[in-house]
Amino acid sequence: MLPIGLEGLSSARVASFAGVVALTLTVLYLMVPAMDGGAVRPRRSVQSVFLSDCAICHGADGQGSTKGPSLAQVGAAGVDFWVSTGRMPLADPNDTPERGPVRYSAARIRELVDYITGLTGNRVPEIPHVDVHGADLADGATQYQLNCAACHAATGVGGALFHREAPKVTDATARQAAEAMRIGPGQMPAFGQAALNRRQLDDTAAYVRYLDDPDDRGGDPLWHLGPLAEGAAVAVLALGPLLLAVRWIGTRR
Repeated sequence: MLPIGLEGLSSARVASFAGVVALTLTVLYLMVPAMDGGAVRPRRSVQSVFLSDCAICHGADGQGSTKGPSLAQVGAAGVDFWVSTGRMPLADPNDTPERGPVRYSAARIRELVDYITGLTGNRVPEIPHVDVHGADLADGATQYQLNCAACHAATGVGGALFHREAPKVTDATARQAAEAMRIGPGQMPAFGQAALNRRQLDDTAAYVRYLDDPDDRGGDPLWHLGPLAEGAAVAVLALGPLLLAVRWIGTRR
């Protein structure tokens, strides 16, 4: 039974009419703004985001306070690194910054970078443009072993530092890895052009990404824990049976 008013119409016209109605309702649904408690929730400005999430520690002018350092020297790369890795903003000023869920969209992070660097008048160091497609992984491995492996381990899984643990690097994007090398977050030293030129920066960032999914050859990678785990495996699996064999031979004689 068709609704009143649609009787006498062909099934094709009814289907067409229903399709138009469905399309109209879909468009209207997508056009309606997000509602919160029955009221329209406007998108917060980047200034209000900074004042509510950042200024409590870094000050309304970005010059720092008793709860947090000044942002005058972090530059565009520093702001992008700390925010894009989820290390900032902190829920509590006393918390240790660690990688976590990212609070903002990529567009909002770009707005924060522009706002904070405009506030402080400093964009240096700039966000590096990293090209990993033409990178030399062999040279990147050399640079990583020379400059990074002592703290972050040869396999990038992280290691121990005085009062602080060096984080693993395999979660970092190529840009985040390059930003970290340029700004030196936390206890990490900053590597300028004299230490790592543009090509070496690309090579090292590409090698960091390679460590996230390396081409393991010649056996089990042992969770990529590095030489210590490999040496322990050799001691247990190779030297252990050898000692047992020597003991058995000596007992027989």
